[in-house]
Amino acid sequence: MATVLSGTSGALYYSPAGTSSTQIAATSFPAGSGGDTTNINVGTQLGYRVNDTVTLAYPSGSTVTNCIPAANYFVKTYDASTGVMTVSSTAGGAAVTASASPTFVAGTFASITFTAPLVVGSVREWSFEITRAEIDVTSIGQTVTQTAPFRTFISGFADGSGSASVYSTDDDTLLSSRMVEDVIQRQQTGAKVRLYIDRQMSGANVDQTASRSILADIILTSASFNVNPDDGQLVEIAFRPSAAPTFDLSKTCLLYTSPSPRD
Repeated sequence: MATVLSGTSGALYYSPAGTSSTQIAATSFPAGSGGDTTNINVGTQLGYRVNDTVTLAYPSGSTVTNCIPAANYFVKTYDASTGVMTVSSTAGGAAVTASASPTFVAGTFASITFTAPLVVGSVREWSFEITRAEIDVTSIGQTVTQTAPFRTFISGFADGSGSASVYSTDDDTLLSSRMVEDVIQRQQTGAKVRLYIDRQMSGANVDQTASRSILADIILTSASFNVNPDDGQLVEIAFRPSAAPTFDLSKTCLLYTSPSPRD
């Protein structure tokens, strides 16, 4: 017998805006000499924050001996005005150092991206709507009958839009607070949501094969604040996918997947 899902099965996971640097040249890495051993130039005016979990990846064919290894790291420092980042292997740990600079195949780049969406703990609800365009292909010269002729349509491009209601808190470090601030983040590359319809856990981790979710790169379009004396303060955040989402709505197969890989 089927079980009706309730809201307690749902969740919202989020990767912050401005946390995807995919065009990092070899010259942006520390040279490994002259005191230049830790600094990586990832780009200015981005949204990285201290202790963000990020993944460093090098392009195929790179020479990275004695360089900062490709791995998952924590952001130790990031200066938005200069674009310089240092990373550590543990939260608050020492900056990872290099004694040589990498060499890339011409035309290729390294990347540093937010490792994976994290759970947003102050969400009241989320919604996501999928729509299809209607293309009118009605033709003239139809056979005249007693009833009026009907128009003919075919389906067109798909689109989507979503929203999340998050509670305002006095903790600026929460992802819910960061999501609100990201609405006015100039560069929103890296913003991503995973919307769980049915989140299943395996110990402390999400069991993706047993869960149902929608994964989408997004742009954040608005934040509406609601303050009154009778309720907790809510912010309604609107977003829309910036590319085709991945719909994982079945426990047995993907219904549709975008070019972006699953986490």
